[in-house]
Amino acid sequence: MAGAARTPAFGQAVIGPPGSGKTTYCLGMSEFLRAMGRRVAVVNLDPANEGLPYECAVDVSELVGLSDVMDALRLGPNGGLLYCMEYLEANLDWLRAKLDPLRGHYFLFDCPGQVELCTHHGSLRSIFSQMAQMPHTLTAVHLVDSHYCTDPAKFISVLCTSLATMLHVELPHVNLLSKMDLIEHYGKLAFNLDYYTEVLDLSYLLDHLASDPFFRHYRQLNEKLVQLIEDYSLVSFIPLNIQDKESVQRVLQAVDKANGYCFGVQEQRSLEAMMSAAMGADFHFSSTLGIQEKYLAPSDQSVEQEAMDL
Repeated sequence: MAGAARTPAFGQAVIGPPGSGKTTYCLGMSEFLRAMGRRVAVVNLDPANEGLPYECAVDVSELVGLSDVMDALRLGPNGGLLYCMEYLEANLDWLRAKLDPLRGHYFLFDCPGQVELCTHHGSLRSIFSQMAQMPHTLTAVHLVDSHYCTDPAKFISVLCTSLATMLHVELPHVNLLSKMDLIEHYGKLAFNLDYYTEVLDLSYLLDHLASDPFFRHYRQLNEKLVQLIEDYSLVSFIPLNIQDKESVQRVLQAVDKANGYCFGVQEQRSLEAMMSAAMGADFHFSSTLGIQEKYLAPSDQSVEQEAMDL
């Protein structure tokens, strides 16, 4: 019927710093969704992505290529990517024309890894905002490499970046600690995993930093950063191993709850799923303790003893 409201398309905007596993996530999540029976379209919005491992429904390099921009405008990789996103923002009709024939699909948008695009540059946020008018109902899925948990200074930096991204992108947001199966390859955790996923009392991290002669001089700065993170109280993480179906399922439940997909008619709804979304309760989730036992080797020392050693 003419003038009828269009059914919104659901999807994920996959963001995060370079090397955090965004493209691998899109591949694994697309395969998982197809196995569930969803029609999936993966959209590559990163003009620097080459040799894509997944079946790409739309590729931004058809509109603008990073190497062409760098050669023509004599820009480096960072400036070239910013220009490409500004060019896509100015030519969003091209993207709209590519997405319209894919109505009824669930979208995965593989976004560039430039941190500034998600923290203060306006192009990517503008693209997401205009896509909401198409309408597309998106959740920002922000991947962070889990090995940052092994270094208190890096983890505080990750928390600041994650918070800035959440405030800037202005989408429903899910933060992930990716590559959980590799977390202990970079060192041992000073605390249990739930300390990092739930972002518990960060004063303990300050004590760790104070033991380092370099960071001791910046204690007041670190205290203010920690206070800012705790005042907003927005950041938390879901651990992810993209090769583990239970882990992917847990992430998908959080994403579907964030963008409202679980309230739609696309899939058969169960009482458990509806109550989980409405009440914030997950009746059969794998606890963080279970994840820790699965991916982290047991220690003979207590957490307090390990903290003293560090």
